[in-house]
Amino acid sequence: MSPGQIAALVAAGAFVLLVLLLAIPLIKLGRTLDEATIAIRKAHQNSDPLFTGANTTITHVNAQLERVDGITANARAVTGNVSALTSLFTATLGGPLVKAAALSYGVSKAIRARRAVKEAPSKHTRRRGRR
Repeated sequence: MSPGQIAALVAAGAFVLLVLLLAIPLIKLGRTLDEATIAIRKAHQNSDPLFTGANTTITHVNAQLERVDGITANARAVTGNVSALTSLFTATLGGPLVKAAALSYGVSKAIRARRAVKEAPSKHTRRRGRR
């Protein structure tokens, strides 16, 4: 054997060793890709019921929101009616009611003042008599 043939044989052996060392990670990478493909298929198959349920939920939520919109419109109408009724009450009965309250307050204050004047001299006479 010539030195060139020996060098070629060593190079061929090194190449086979390199191929074997690289084959193991490539095989493992292939298995990993197969598992990833299977996982993606399963996730895709399981997502259909999830999306169906989500669509059903959204449909129910939209129905409830329509009801809430109706309730809100009715509440707005009631609020407007109460506001109008309050304005009407204030305009028709508010003024006379305030005047009647002021009159009753004035009369009661006048009665109290009159009683105080009647009782005051009798208090002073009692004190003078006790001395």
